[in-house]
Amino acid sequence: MDTVPFWVQLLALALLILCSAFFAMAETALMAANRYRLRHLAKHGSRRAINTLWLLDRTDKLLSLVLIANTLINAMATALVTAIAIETFGHDDNVITISTGVVAFLLIVFAEISPKVIGASFPEKISLATSLVLKPLITIGKPVLWFVNLFVSQVLRVFRIKAGSHVHDARLSPEELRSIVLEGGNFIPQKHKSILLNLFDLETISVEDIMTPRSQIEALNLALTVDEIKHELTTCYHNKLPVYQGEINQIIGILHVRKAVALLNQQEELTVEHFRELLTTPYFIPQDTGVFTQLQYFQENRERLGIIVDEYGEVQGLVTLDDIIEEMIGEFTTSMPGAARADSFGWSEQGECLLEGATALRDINKRLGLNFPLDGPKTLNGMMLELLQEIPEAAISMKIGNCIIEVVQVQNQSIKVVKLIRSGSKRAV
Repeated sequence: MDTVPFWVQLLALALLILCSAFFAMAETALMAANRYRLRHLAKHGSRRAINTLWLLDRTDKLLSLVLIANTLINAMATALVTAIAIETFGHDDNVITISTGVVAFLLIVFAEISPKVIGASFPEKISLATSLVLKPLITIGKPVLWFVNLFVSQVLRVFRIKAGSHVHDARLSPEELRSIVLEGGNFIPQKHKSILLNLFDLETISVEDIMTPRSQIEALNLALTVDEIKHELTTCYHNKLPVYQGEINQIIGILHVRKAVALLNQQEELTVEHFRELLTTPYFIPQDTGVFTQLQYFQENRERLGIIVDEYGEVQGLVTLDDIIEEMIGEFTTSMPGAARADSFGWSEQGECLLEGATALRDINKRLGLNFPLDGPKTLNGMMLELLQEIPEAAISMKIGNCIIEVVQVQNQSIKVVKLIRSGSKRAV
């Protein structure tokens, strides 16, 4: 060491610390890199992204290279600092101890913590850049890595650990995908984020959750007179109507209103049979069918409207392709008056909201930020009747969670109108 100038020794020490910092920063960046973003870049021809994915597919070799290199570099740095200290201050135990502490401090600050924080802060940029160096090093050091991993594999075998058993399992669950969408921040527009989240919900809800209830179905009764049928057709709100004979459970077909209106312009005298000839076969759906499954059924059967029935064959409601699309992208039509829709009600300044009893609980939860249970009745009226175990004869109120519900009107054996009062509002105090 006497022939080596002091400044050269310091330069060598700085280079060793720099190399150790490089490996520490590269390792952290590669482990923190977003594989999906890297795959996207690789598909667009990024050579650096391809190299980075190549390294991530060989995590065992990558970690071996980094650990071997860092161990050797740290040992060389410690030996070099010790040699410099002995040459400068002589053989003294205190000097050796202090020099060891100094090099440990330098390595911790400049070769471990700082580079790893940088690598974790900019994982993609650093991993793409460092892959150009690490890939050739793995290729060059293949014999050394094989020799070291030979002993490593034997140690893992003793503990019955299968190396790499979870390395390639990069599949995400629906909840993990949901979390990724929620944390997308400004990268995903709010409308797109809402659509994606609604798509995930399609797997968890049934057609019963989004159907038009039986009491709100606009249908045509062929038991009526021809003049009454004409009046129904000229005042209806939909292009297709379920048609029944006598009572709603006896649905015999679906009538296309445009064809029926064209029939009205004919000169010949109309009879009920003329309308019956225009009917198409009804499409029935079990009430517990999943929404996503039903969307596929609509596509496969080229249907747009289905009648929902329970286990006894009784009509429970109606669902259309538009209902499912609205569930995904939001409501875009207000073609029929009826129960308050999700975009037509909200809290007033007094913390109150007036609703029809037939309003769906899912719409209420979405629009008002409440948490009414969805595993039982689907409407506000159904939930209240289940809790009360009777049809109220007078105005009463009840509290569910942080919301007070007042019965405003009861009609035809059901709760027609209710008022919700948000907890904490002046009215609720």
